[in-house]
Amino acid sequence: MTAFAVAARRMFSSLRVPNYRLYFAGQAISLSGTWMQSVGQGWLVLDLTGSGTAIGLVLALQFLPVLLLGPLGGVAADRFDKRRLLFGTQVVAALLAATLGLLVLFEVVRLWMVFILAACLGFVNLVDNPTRQSFVGEMVGSDDLTNAVSLNSVLVNVARVAGPAAAGALIITLGVAPCFLINAASYLAALAALALMRPDRLHRTPPQGRGRGQLRAGLRYVRTNRVLLIPLIMMAVVGTLAYEFQVILPLLARFTFGGDAATYGAMTALMGAGAVVGGLLTAAAGRRRPTALASMALLFGTFQTAAAFAPTRALALAAMVPLGAASIAFLSLGNATLQLASAPEMRGRVMALWAVAFLGSTPVGGPLMGWIGGHSPRWALGIGGLATLLCGVLAFRPLARAAAAVSPMASAAPLAAEPVDKA
Repeated sequence: MTAFAVAARRMFSSLRVPNYRLYFAGQAISLSGTWMQSVGQGWLVLDLTGSGTAIGLVLALQFLPVLLLGPLGGVAADRFDKRRLLFGTQVVAALLAATLGLLVLFEVVRLWMVFILAACLGFVNLVDNPTRQSFVGEMVGSDDLTNAVSLNSVLVNVARVAGPAAAGALIITLGVAPCFLINAASYLAALAALALMRPDRLHRTPPQGRGRGQLRAGLRYVRTNRVLLIPLIMMAVVGTLAYEFQVILPLLARFTFGGDAATYGAMTALMGAGAVVGGLLTAAAGRRRPTALASMALLFGTFQTAAAFAPTRALALAAMVPLGAASIAFLSLGNATLQLASAPEMRGRVMALWAVAFLGSTPVGGPLMGWIGGHSPRWALGIGGLATLLCGVLAFRPLARAAAAVSPMASAAPLAAEPVDKA
């Protein structure tokens, strides 16, 4: 077998797991709808207000529950059956998308309505995100976890190509309402995938019983493990200042380059195309040392700074490709590092803190970057790039020392070797 064939086989190894194949197929449809709604929501708020700060406030409300109550979502993910929890979150998210679509379709939508629906979606994400992240390990086991996390990132970014491109075309031709209605319908694919799974083939960790102190135990567990703590701190900084693309890119498209919804869609789609490449390369590489996260932060920060100060629209669009690749590689490495360094019974709580750092930072970063972007979209993007560069520089040596003290890949308790029947 050639080296290329070996790499290709390793790149898609987790898709040999039937349950994960179902999940992957369902998410391919559902996530495209999610990205359509993301682009539609940003453009809807911009049409209603003309304000970058308002876009940031909507995103802040959407992620505020994760910031304030995120660890509780992790307790739920560790305590209850993850597959059943995901059924519930998908149904509620579909109803919220349908509601927003109908409000826009009948021309009765107001900004306060968007605020309320965004906050409601935030409470769904509070439970959905840590449950979804930790459910990946139950589907594929520890050996294929890094590969599956990376392929999930690829999937998100294939959807980032398809969803925004479709959203831009729909907004120009039919208006913004179809973005929300199609997203609502796309959740049916995710629900079908969950329903068709074989529960007896899941590598389940027995749910944690109800008890006192579970939240404190999770926080203490992270605080005493530097291989968990340092990536979480990095993600809190980078998530606050660098991952606010939904706020900054519409402003960059309209006010810096004089573009429209198609320009914004093209920027997002090109970032997604780059992220597909970055995710596939990360999937093929397999397990990496924690210091790889710091190295990737340096690349991510460099490309974001370059994109921020590209002198022309064409160069800015070209810069979106390597920026997307580095941003998703950083995210995949951080996610996999945390999951592999966590004991299975703690994984939901650890990933809830990851959600707090990544998604929960938006209530702070969204309005802040929206305000800065309202004055200068270039500087809003550039500040994120410089902050990411600084994180990479400062984190490299502490991560190297922590990895030398204890190998997180070896110390993590393995997932159950044999699938456990839910019954």
